[in-house]
Amino acid sequence: MSVTFKHLAWAACAAFTLTAPAGAQQYPSRNITLVVPFAPGGLSDIPGRLLAAELQTRTGQSVIVENKPGASGMTGAQSVLKAEPDGYTLLVNALADGQNLHYINVPYSAINDFSLIGLIADGPPLALIVANNTTYKSVADIVADAKADPKKVSFASSGPATSPAIAITQLNALGKTQIADVPYRGSGAAAQAVVAGEVQGSFVFMANARQFHDAKSARAVAVARPTRFERWPDLPTMAEQGFTGFDHAGWVGLAAPGKTPPAVVAYLNKQVNDIIASPGYRSKIEALGMTLPDPAKNSPETFKAFMTSETAKQAELAKLSGHRK
Repeated sequence: MSVTFKHLAWAACAAFTLTAPAGAQQYPSRNITLVVPFAPGGLSDIPGRLLAAELQTRTGQSVIVENKPGASGMTGAQSVLKAEPDGYTLLVNALADGQNLHYINVPYSAINDFSLIGLIADGPPLALIVANNTTYKSVADIVADAKADPKKVSFASSGPATSPAIAITQLNALGKTQIADVPYRGSGAAAQAVVAGEVQGSFVFMANARQFHDAKSARAVAVARPTRFERWPDLPTMAEQGFTGFDHAGWVGLAAPGKTPPAVVAYLNKQVNDIIASPGYRSKIEALGMTLPDPAKNSPETFKAFMTSETAKQAELAKLSGHRK
């Protein structure tokens, strides 16, 4: 198909066409793959799937979610970096991208090697849940048991350098305990391990904690943030129970391979902001205990600044946990 004046004029107005060697082509014109670098059911997966459903409706193209867990999110992220930078392979990035480099070797920059698009959800905080086959009612109960028998207590996490793993190292440092970290492929799988009685507890994100606590499948004993959570005001904080410095809340965003055309990034950013402004998406995200960014301020540039700030914050948490690389 040749490049005509009509095509070029339409591209300038719409600002979301791709110019390929064979001519001009509207984006998107085929399936989009959305890579979630953690297991199904976790913090990144659920908002990612909600976004995918909305994108599919709005673009008229299939949006296929592929879970590629492993290496604290790096397996999925690297697969996206290797993809063509054409907007047809996207990454659900998350808090782990600001954490990994402080604990493990990361062969790429989560900020500079991707084309950042925007935030899709912010929060929720971590909560500490314990298995029903324990007698723990408080953080102090857990610490006392772990001190009495250093090999008895183990917690599930979603892998090295993730928020649950960092929270475990913090608790061990403050409580002078040796609670074992048992990694699972995502926060959803870690929560299920507590329910199954495979481990004594876990720091999990609020949606999982509330779900299993209300179903009486596990018990929540604390929220890992400085203040109580507005949607669960009777759950005490870690600080109230004598363990300060816990401030763990996740975030979820959208990115594409580096060098994705600016017009495609702009188009996707507009779609994201239209979606997060919609009442249907908002209600589903808020039901997870998460909040949404201001669509008017959610640009690729502000997302980059946000990720830079979060990475610096995670560096301080790494020092506090005594587990910095």
